[in-house]
Amino acid sequence: MKNAIEKLPTKSEHASRFKIPQVISEVQGQKTLIKNFSEIAQNLRRDESHLAKYFSKELAAPGNIQNGILFLQKKVTHEILQKKLEAYIKEFVFCKVCGEPDTHLEKVERILQMRCDACGARSPTRQI
Repeated sequence: MKNAIEKLPTKSEHASRFKIPQVISEVQGQKTLIKNFSEIAQNLRRDESHLAKYFSKELAAPGNIQNGILFLQKKVTHEILQKKLEAYIKEFVFCKVCGEPDTHLEKVERILQMRCDACGARSPTRQI
């Protein structure tokens, strides 16, 4: 028994397969562009319109998507954009039960729910 335990591989403590994407942004005059917006949405497995609506509401700035780039009608620093993305991921991507990022959003009787593909849990989320 002791010999078998010694032969087991050591378990890494901080090996996560999910990496929070980095925002690539640029300020042009009074506008802010998130250049890798469609890649971020694909990485999170979320609809671009949902993520764009979140950024618009949180930053109090109208925005639109063109060719995979989100245009916000406001000057916003890279740090604020990154913090808002991390808040979105915490609220709308990570499962509230098991903490895994394997979730998707679905509407059930006018209520937006986050369903976890890993554990099967359903948790209601706020409307944006």
